[in-house]
Amino acid sequence: MGSASELAASRKTQAKMRSVFLYGKQREVLAYDEVVMLKNLRCPVRLVWVFRKTRWVAFFSTGLTLSAQQVIEYYGARWKIESGFKEIKQEIGSAKSQTRNAHAVINHLNFCMMATTITGIYADRIKADPQRRHVVKGRTSFAFSDVRRLIADAALSEDFLRLWPDREKCRQNTFVSL
Repeated sequence: MGSASELAASRKTQAKMRSVFLYGKQREVLAYDEVVMLKNLRCPVRLVWVFRKTRWVAFFSTGLTLSAQQVIEYYGARWKIESGFKEIKQEIGSAKSQTRNAHAVINHLNFCMMATTITGIYADRIKADPQRRHVVKGRTSFAFSDVRRLIADAALSEDFLRLWPDREKCRQNTFVSL
């Protein structure tokens, strides 16, 4: 079939505009798809070429029943997953774990996932989008760190302590009773 660049150049003339749901919007992309046999996997795959302004991107899937639009949308969703892992590693701190025991590593990761989930639930329930600390041109959505800052501000407020019982009236299993 030749090199990927040669193949992409030959397929660009056959590409069609397709409507796909990417990053929260319906978008039009120029794409071409075909089923080819991969030597290294020894199975047929659906190869999807997406042509952008100055370059192309190739995706492939072993799911032959998927349409080209579905393959493009699934790869677009993968970016959200990757950014989620980045948030867990950098923003929540799972990469900074100093534990050596396997159970401790799993517990630390579970607490990081729980913190990320709680932050996501909080972000979903707030009425107004928080102000972005670092404004990005053309991007209106807020970042994970913006929501985390809102939670930290709320936790440091004097009103936050009213959620907990008086220390003088503290019972043995306060956490369980709450």
